[in-house]
Amino acid sequence: MTDIASLQIETERLILRPPNADDFDAWARFQSDADTMTYIGGVKSRAESWRDLCAMVGAWHVRGYAMFSLILKDSGAWIGRIGPWYPDGWPAREVGWAVAPEYAGQGYALEAAVASMNYAVDTLGWDDICHTIDPDNLASIKLAQRLGSTNRGPTQLPEPYIVARVDDWGQSREQWQENRKKFQ
Repeated sequence: MTDIASLQIETERLILRPPNADDFDAWARFQSDADTMTYIGGVKSRAESWRDLCAMVGAWHVRGYAMFSLILKDSGAWIGRIGPWYPDGWPAREVGWAVAPEYAGQGYALEAAVASMNYAVDTLGWDDICHTIDPDNLASIKLAQRLGSTNRGPTQLPEPYIVARVDDWGQSREQWQENRKKFQ
């Protein structure tokens, strides 16, 4: 199993690491923003955000992986969550992403998604990666396309998100091994 306490992935501008209690205030602000949460479960109260953070931390211990906290190297600011995610009942192993609105459009999600896709394939040994994306979430669709993922059709999330409209965007391990060359 992964040594969670010491796990850290660095990119040019970012640090990806498992979430911890120090992330909570930024996590709760992030989840209270209606625009940010439109396609990822809706606005959450501070108490719901605490439970979501604890679920993510717990998934690291139960599965050995979960989404990373996304940290700016230069300031130490928490700017989002990104990475491998596969809760019970999920349609497939996913690399998902969400960046706080004040940091959107600056290439952070792409930079972190590439690192997360590499982690899922190279470290976790995944043969396939999906991204469950609402058909109206044009920013996430654009990012999936930049990564080389394609729309493989509608899929369904488990409760409490069973009514959410999502498509399975994704690619195989072999496709990612080819597609990632454009980011090296």
